[in-house]
Amino acid sequence: MELALILVPLAAAAVALLLPSDRTRPLVLPVGALAHLALTGVTLAGLGPLAHGVWLQLDPLGGVTLGLVSVLFSLCALYAPGYLRLRIDRPNRVLCACLLVFLSAATLLVLSQHLGLLWVAVEATTLATAPLVYFNRNPRSIEATWKYLMIASVGIALALLGSFFLAYSAHLGGGEPSLLFKALIENAGSFSRPWLRAGFVLLLVGYGTKMGLAPLHTWKPDVYGEAPGVVGALLAGGLTSCAFLALLRVYRIVDAAGEGAFARGLLVALGLLSMAVAAVLMVRQRDLKRMLAYSSVEHMGILVLGVGLGGAGIAGAILHTINNGLTKAVLFLAAGNIHRAYRSKSVDDVAGALVRLPLSGGLFLAGFFAITGSPPFGPFVSMFAILNAAVASGRWLVAVLYVGLLAAVFLGMGATVLAAVQGRPPREALESPYQDNVRKTGPILLAMAFVLVLGLWIPGPLQRLIAASAAGFGGAR
Repeated sequence: MELALILVPLAAAAVALLLPSDRTRPLVLPVGALAHLALTGVTLAGLGPLAHGVWLQLDPLGGVTLGLVSVLFSLCALYAPGYLRLRIDRPNRVLCACLLVFLSAATLLVLSQHLGLLWVAVEATTLATAPLVYFNRNPRSIEATWKYLMIASVGIALALLGSFFLAYSAHLGGGEPSLLFKALIENAGSFSRPWLRAGFVLLLVGYGTKMGLAPLHTWKPDVYGEAPGVVGALLAGGLTSCAFLALLRVYRIVDAAGEGAFARGLLVALGLLSMAVAAVLMVRQRDLKRMLAYSSVEHMGILVLGVGLGGAGIAGAILHTINNGLTKAVLFLAAGNIHRAYRSKSVDDVAGALVRLPLSGGLFLAGFFAITGSPPFGPFVSMFAILNAAVASGRWLVAVLYVGLLAAVFLGMGATVLAAVQGRPPREALESPYQDNVRKTGPILLAMAFVLVLGLWIPGPLQRLIAASAAGFGGAR
């Protein structure tokens, strides 16, 4: 089943490459996505204990990320044909194929139970997504693509060096010569502490670059700003979640070795720094997609902050991975619709979106309230769980800074969002032929429904999956 999860998207990518018609090719995306989603459901239903010596297997932690990636990709795949029908000026062969290759690479990453294979999968996601950023084929998009490749390559090189350091730490400890996560965790107590610490720092920098943690976030504004909305949704909700999973895998080894306090200190510091940088850069931001990039920086900070707080904060961070990913889908896809109607993503040109596009504008406004932690949406539940973890552990300064930075982001982001949705649309926007329809708003409505439901009720199977994932870190205690 694990191999099928990887091979089905690859087969769909091959079909997309072979199909000659730009009109029919995008239909391969929802077919491949829904097939992957069905396989994911079957795999999650049969989730069992982790076996020894297996390189590819789904565990509870990977199950959370796989479910998110599969659902998120399905939503974007349902949206993509309607979007690509509007972009007949651009060939879509590479876009459709690379989207499906990304799904395959992300699945490989989630299933990897080997340190080296995990690194290969992370690199594969980079190579699959880089051509997607260049879809618009203008000077800004190629600049963003090269920036993404250069910065991500430096990050992934540091992650490879960190993997070597971790492996050498295990070698010095005299443990079993294996890079399987199960063996590394079981033998972590004997690892060389200096090499282990150095390895974790390098891996934190490497995978933190993929997540977009500050100050490693410099690729995000350009990439999210120039990529199509459907690509931005997958980057902000899928790629970053996969990088977060890679970081969690490494953190679990460090924690098992008795160096959890050292790692958590770094995570708390980077988490608060990311939130602070996002809050500052969000102020007076004029570009809607760049604003969402800084929002992603903030939420990556929230994720690592939750892990750094430990205890219930880890469960909160795992839940927030889902809430953030689904809400980013709402925001990026709605922003894409607004961009099409106004032919601009700057609030200098965008106003009155609630009048011009009542559905997309309304969803964009609802997504803003959700992503900033307003009830009754899902992010409120997970963000409050992280706050509760800070208070329960007596980290009052962290709690105060956390709440203060959330408030600052709400005000900064709110100024941009309200400027876009309120007021009267300019004449050029009213004359634009673009109109909302079911194909362009149905997937966004579905994503928004998921976000709302997770704020009111978390299904039992999902609760158990998150609890099992957190228990692996001692997060259930």
